[in-house]
Amino acid sequence: MLEIPKIIQAPMAGVSTPEMAAAVSNAGGLGSIGVGATNADGARKMIAQVRERTQGALNVNVFCHAPAKGDTTRETRWVERFRPRFADYGATPLGSLREIYKSFVVDDEMLRALVETKPEVVSVHFGVPSADRIAALRDAGCMLVGSATSLEEARALEVAGIDAIVAQGWEAGGHRGVFDPDAHDDRLGTLALVRLLVREIRKPIIAAGGIMDGAGISAALRLGAIAGQLGTAFIACPESSADAGYRAALASDAARHTEMTRAISGRPARCLRNRFTAESAEGVPDYPIAYDLGKSLHAAAKAKGDFGWGAQWAGQGAPMSRAMPAADLVETLKREM
Repeated sequence: MLEIPKIIQAPMAGVSTPEMAAAVSNAGGLGSIGVGATNADGARKMIAQVRERTQGALNVNVFCHAPAKGDTTRETRWVERFRPRFADYGATPLGSLREIYKSFVVDDEMLRALVETKPEVVSVHFGVPSADRIAALRDAGCMLVGSATSLEEARALEVAGIDAIVAQGWEAGGHRGVFDPDAHDDRLGTLALVRLLVREIRKPIIAAGGIMDGAGISAALRLGAIAGQLGTAFIACPESSADAGYRAALASDAARHTEMTRAISGRPARCLRNRFTAESAEGVPDYPIAYDLGKSLHAAAKAKGDFGWGAQWAGQGAPMSRAMPAADLVETLKREM
């Protein structure tokens, strides 16, 4: 089985790119891409682009959320609530919202694509795949990694036969990996969660959340983790797909004020403070139906030069972000460790 490098670049669907993943793997880390926001053909293309650039290991991440339950009344109210916001940019909101991302738990084409392309690592977020999907990926030679925000979630992953577990602390940027976004969340920080899982779980633990430099990785290793997974640290790299507004916000005072919100996508996610994080999430449709409106509003505002409605995901370590090529960042992290 693959020996996981101590430095893992988080998948970050919509931000990480094949160029970034390849650069990280070539530098000795584990490069990752997120395919939860694309279809099977898109995943195949991204994986092929990574393979063209590196012979190193690749981590491909999928979303295992419960498929959305449509609610026309709730969705219509959500659209009407933001109609004035669209009008500010001379735009009209969508007539109806749709489930823009298909969950891996029901996406047979994505499973087929992963079995055929055989990435060294397949990681899952938001839940646990079915036993037959796990067996198919294992038969294809893939190492399986799952994300947990609590001991209960970690135990579910362990019982299912997942090979390693990412302990995602409350500090982490982007979508929180809770299995049930409506259940109580103890909001465990990375330090406490890593130690808890190292003591209670018999699988290797990967630390994620608030880690931005070599000292943070070293601290995670001392806590018993086998590696540190960094996402926000790689956003400012030129290989990321973050737009100019996202990069400017990350380099501004907004980096000191991240907030957890459901208003953008329908699921809890940590974002740089912006216009969307100021909105109440009361009445938000299911993920990813709500994201259909969020992306549309961002596009309308961005066309007018306003980036304040973007999904500018970032963790609490955002003020420590450094802009440099991904390979240079990996080498810097190694020296700091």
